[in-house]
Amino acid sequence: MSAQRKQELKDLVKNFPETPGVYIMKSETGKVIYVGKAKNLKNRVRSYFSEAKDVSVKTKYLVSRLYDIDYLLTKTEVEAFLVEASMIKKHKPRYNIRLKDDKAYPYIKCWYQLKYPRFELARKVKRDGALYFGPYTSGFSVKETILFLNRNFKLRDCSDSEFKNRKTPCMQYQIGRCSAPCVDYISNKDYKNDIENALSFLRGKDKEVLKALKDKMKQAATNERFEAAAKIRDSIHALERIWEKQVVVTDGKSADDKDFVAVHGDYQGTMIETLHIRNGRVTGSRPHFVNKLNIHDSEEEPRDWLTSFLNQYYMDNYIPEELFLPIELGHEIKALLVAVLKERSGKKIKITTLLNGHKNPLMAMAEKNALSHFKSQMEKTQNYFTGLEEIKMKLSLPETPSRIECYDISHFQGEGTVASQVVFEDGEPRKDQYRKYKLKTVEGPDDYKSMYEVLSRRFKHDEYDDPQLILIDGGKGQLRVAEAVLEDLNRKDIPVASIAKARTESSFTKSDVSSTQERFFIPGRQNPITFRTNAQAFKILTQLRDEAHRFAITYHRKLRDKRIISSQLDDIPGLGEKRIKKLMDKFKSVEAIRLANVDDISKLPTFNQTLAQQILDALKK
Repeated sequence: MSAQRKQELKDLVKNFPETPGVYIMKSETGKVIYVGKAKNLKNRVRSYFSEAKDVSVKTKYLVSRLYDIDYLLTKTEVEAFLVEASMIKKHKPRYNIRLKDDKAYPYIKCWYQLKYPRFELARKVKRDGALYFGPYTSGFSVKETILFLNRNFKLRDCSDSEFKNRKTPCMQYQIGRCSAPCVDYISNKDYKNDIENALSFLRGKDKEVLKALKDKMKQAATNERFEAAAKIRDSIHALERIWEKQVVVTDGKSADDKDFVAVHGDYQGTMIETLHIRNGRVTGSRPHFVNKLNIHDSEEEPRDWLTSFLNQYYMDNYIPEELFLPIELGHEIKALLVAVLKERSGKKIKITTLLNGHKNPLMAMAEKNALSHFKSQMEKTQNYFTGLEEIKMKLSLPETPSRIECYDISHFQGEGTVASQVVFEDGEPRKDQYRKYKLKTVEGPDDYKSMYEVLSRRFKHDEYDDPQLILIDGGKGQLRVAEAVLEDLNRKDIPVASIAKARTESSFTKSDVSSTQERFFIPGRQNPITFRTNAQAFKILTQLRDEAHRFAITYHRKLRDKRIISSQLDDIPGLGEKRIKKLMDKFKSVEAIRLANVDDISKLPTFNQTLAQQILDALKK
């Protein structure tokens, strides 16, 4: 940043209000590079331009990249906290501590407010009157648990619309897995008892659930309903087997939900581990690696980056009653964080600091997991770094390609050309920056025009960092096209390479009739470059190409299927866009609709038997 621009920013900050808010720092291209909260906007932002000697290297570097500063006013500091987390998630600023793996945890959600409640998997915890259990580390385990609950407590698994429109019991009732509340085969009181037993199971109340089921089994046997009694007995055995596998960590006196947060790291980065205790049982733990954050020698106060992590982490995830931390936040920050968590959860939250974590068995468990995951991450990171260094050397790149973008052009028999862009950073996919392109200016199979349009559209987006390598799926021809396009766009500073398969005939043996070898081409070199197939560099580059190809083909098929569906359903009287969507959500394909019967279709919301018959008649023609 020039001295003139720095002075202009200082003058700008003089007019900032002395109230709570969020400040947004931007680069010259307008990209958000840092988001911060402040109790006093003017004083906080002014501190970045301090001439004091103790200003951190990170702050100096951030200011050097700074070009503009904006702000949003909030009513309170708590609101500033909430807005800051949302903006970090939205803009992913380079200089903020942020969660790279921001995929939400899976939860078991019980729609308890319904007359006949049901369970489903949820990714976000909302204040909607439902009950949430979790988080769990695996979506598969959540689905399996919900399936177990539905089967063993005879609960409905149908959607609300199906439930309202059903007039006869479904197959789940026929095979003994549902009590058919949709047709009043069970009273609301008895169904609620089953729901309460399922909830007690999730809350870990073993004895209460077993007692209720055993009473129910005895009653069925007394009434000579021996088949029903046998099914209840099987449910009891299944529950007992599950409970045997669960780790109980309380004596039953204090079974509130708790999270334990542990950290482990060195100059390479920091692993933050969250261990979840729900209803006195360990439901799982999850690691979060923050690159280039040294917990032993950080330019930021540990309490600052930990607070930032917690603010983001508990934006969508379930907030327990008590939180145990390894770092003292200080009275003011702790009080603010408690207020933020209370605002999100609607309940009182307690934060406890455990400076000697090894003395608490649960914090010791979290620390052990943090250490184990840190070692695994370092091994993985080292492999990626080795691979990227080999890519740099063999492809004669000016710097290590921490960001690689791969492009693939796809069409079917010369029609419907589409393209994909996938991004890897530090050897790992950045799916939030994947892009798909429907070609607007190209008719027929024209690689040059297609590549020109795609790269032109890509480099109009200054908010993305420039790649250190562009990889093109194709041979020498595609490479020359990409070179010409980059020259036309005045972006010859970005290295480019292409990847292509070469098939070579081998000896006609049973085990090896032919083999394929990936070949790489770079500008100015006639002969192709090859890598060892077990090399990390080879794995990174081929994974990029395969991912770009998969992404392009998936998009192409989606557009093609949409055209097919439109051509077959659009002309049927009474079918609009909303009804077509309902049909496809239910039956998944036109063929499945064709094989359905009138009753199956007419049960959909806003459908009737007359319309259902019209649809089937039209499709059978």
